[in-house]
Amino acid sequence: MKLTVNRREFVAGSCAALAGVALGRMSSGFTYAPTEQKLAVGCRDVHLKVTGADDCWAAMRTIGAESVAATVGDDLSIPALFHPSRKYTLATAEGIEQLAADAKAAGVKVTAFCMSNRFDTRPDFELEWTAKAAEAAKALGAKAIRIDVVPHKLSPQEFPAFAVEILGKLVKATESTGVRFGMENHGGTTNNPEFLRTVFQGVGSDRLGLTLDTANFYWFGHPLSKLYDLYAEFAPRVVHTHCKSIRYPESERETQRQRGWKYGDYCCPIYEGDIDFRRVVEILRKAGYANDLCIENESLGKFPQAEQGSVLAREIEYLKELR
Repeated sequence: MKLTVNRREFVAGSCAALAGVALGRMSSGFTYAPTEQKLAVGCRDVHLKVTGADDCWAAMRTIGAESVAATVGDDLSIPALFHPSRKYTLATAEGIEQLAADAKAAGVKVTAFCMSNRFDTRPDFELEWTAKAAEAAKALGAKAIRIDVVPHKLSPQEFPAFAVEILGKLVKATESTGVRFGMENHGGTTNNPEFLRTVFQGVGSDRLGLTLDTANFYWFGHPLSKLYDLYAEFAPRVVHTHCKSIRYPESERETQRQRGWKYGDYCCPIYEGDIDFRRVVEILRKAGYANDLCIENESLGKFPQAEQGSVLAREIEYLKELR
């Protein structure tokens, strides 16, 4: 679905979104049966500072976010959740308790952690680091962790077998947490459906799933109509989402494009893009998905700084209408 918005409509819609936001607390349980439960709508924590709010919780109120995906540093810090008088961390029980208390007070849910892993260059560190994050996720009630599964040192031929082995170890080491890990489809490896199928089959655990980035399959070059087949195939594996879009020229939408073709020119807010999010939500709900719809907007820099928070608010309001 393509929705074009002129500047006057954008401003009017943004004001309405900012004025009408309401926070709610949503469950992040997972099933494989169709669900009628409303999905929590939020964004990645890295976007929150564009609102100009004094702290991350006020930022979420400003844009109407009910949930947030928190970025985890190598030291288990949560650097993008900002506050004037404290820093958030998963490294200590006290830090986890503080984050849980502040999220509860704000009426929002930490639905996922986002980790930038380098499994093939530092496997022992990655297993320990990610296992600690899983324990923290369990304590917070966050059911999913977005992980990076891409080669940094190994060849494309070597990497699939390695990925199966290391992720099998990760799943086994974190069995007591119940937390699910979502490989994000991005870059040249995990946007390849064959790689995803190989790893899912090889690991053989329903705790290894997908962080579905709706635009990245499109970025990879897959034609627009093929996206929905991919979404449907992997929907039972989805544990977390990155909702974003691209608006390609009509002549390019159904072609097999070069990977990353003019992404910087055509990335856009979800309400302006080619991807039909009503259809995306229907596919996910039919598969029993019950976590979050999480905005990741890589086009914010195209907008004046003063409008970027309003763009996020409008995206969130748009997804709330579809959930």
